[in-house]
Amino acid sequence: MKSRPLAALSVLAVAGLALTACSSGSPSGTGEGSGADSRAAAGELTQVTVGLVPLAASIAVEYGIQEGIFAEHGLDVEIALANAGAAMLPAVSNGQMDFGVGNPLSVLTAVDQGLDMKIVAGYCNSADEGEDTSGVVTRVDAGIEDYGDLAGRTTSINALRTLGDLTLMDLAEQGGSDPADVRFAEMPFQDMPAQLEQGNTDAIWIPEPFLTTALEDPDNELLGYSFRDSIEGMPTMVTFTSGTFAEENPETVEQFQAAITEALAATDENNDEAKKLLPEFMNLPEEAAMALKLDELGGEIREEQIQAIGELAVMYDFIDAEPDLDAMIVR
Repeated sequence: MKSRPLAALSVLAVAGLALTACSSGSPSGTGEGSGADSRAAAGELTQVTVGLVPLAASIAVEYGIQEGIFAEHGLDVEIALANAGAAMLPAVSNGQMDFGVGNPLSVLTAVDQGLDMKIVAGYCNSADEGEDTSGVVTRVDAGIEDYGDLAGRTTSINALRTLGDLTLMDLAEQGGSDPADVRFAEMPFQDMPAQLEQGNTDAIWIPEPFLTTALEDPDNELLGYSFRDSIEGMPTMVTFTSGTFAEENPETVEQFQAAITEALAATDENNDEAKKLLPEFMNLPEEAAMALKLDELGGEIREEQIQAIGELAVMYDFIDAEPDLDAMIVR
């Protein structure tokens, strides 16, 4: 299916993030010693805490640390790892973390709910061509030929009202079906291939590294890459901070914008070197880590696409009002 032009509505997901652990530098999290109030100088460096989920694309921050990119920009970065949940945006909002990385709709939703959040840089995007890092998988004999055929079927996603269901609602409608007729079931990614094989679900929306594993089964097939099928050039994660932090620490924000942009570009250019850090970062076997596909990384904020995401989010009642990007983006 061909993507809609940017003027049409698009989608991204709410991906709540719950702080659970930390990596790189001294311990960080919800206790004493984290966030803006307790930042310490390391030499002449300003310490900042960055919240990440343990996904392959998150390695760009670790790579930037290891390569000295953040230090060159005057920053000592602590990584606070997070898993699925709803705490990263509030943690950034209340100063437990200085910056976070998450999908754009999570930021739009937080702002719509009254949090003062600011986007300071891009992070990663869906691939414009070739293989992408997430997709929809069905059984070969399921009779599902396009996204419209998902109506009346059950599609498994990791969480409701997220990237998976919102994207597929859009695509089902593009395929001529009522998006309300697409049924969704919550399921951990690691359980999806077995449940698909057993016939307990008709389709699965699944990212790497699980996507590659699912497609190794000859009885499975790829329906499509739902990010770019929904909107061309869709940003899947952005970098954000709180309005308070941006107002009180403009120099630090400027340093971080430059550093994260450089770190993302370096990781995108040196994928194989960056992936060598994944076994420890994600607790992956080395062979699996090196075989992973990384997202397209870049610091550019794709404003047109984020605006289109907001429009679609309003259409499907994920948020009440279209975003005011001029107020949300720190340029």
